[in-house]
Amino acid sequence: MTEHASVEHWTPEDLRHLDGALELEIAAPRDDCGRGRWTPIWVVVVDDDVFVRTWRRRDTGWYGRSLHAERAWIRVAGRSVDVTVAFVGDGGADAVDAAYQTKYGAMAARSMVTAEAAASTLRLSRAST
Repeated sequence: MTEHASVEHWTPEDLRHLDGALELEIAAPRDDCGRGRWTPIWVVVVDDDVFVRTWRRRDTGWYGRSLHAERAWIRVAGRSVDVTVAFVGDGGADAVDAAYQTKYGAMAARSMVTAEAAASTLRLSRAST
């Protein structure tokens, strides 16, 4: 992405929705500059930041396209929101791991708290309009 969009803070309403949602839908830019298909993923909120991870397919699909473009769209409370995508990797992994385990349960979240999954952590921020 040659031009970096500026970001704004999540609203308290958005954070409540994201924290309470079991899944979030994300769509990544396509090569033709359109929006890809909506894909359900897990999402956690830590200290007013929004994080997502993948446990597979790092170079393709929503993850690879979002990371490459440094942007995506998510559905929050029934509306599409433009987001910037920042690679975090395993920095702060303990807090994000704990959030996944608390939200989804230790057994269900086990594939999302591996070292490999932690290394895929992305932070989503609202893009300024």
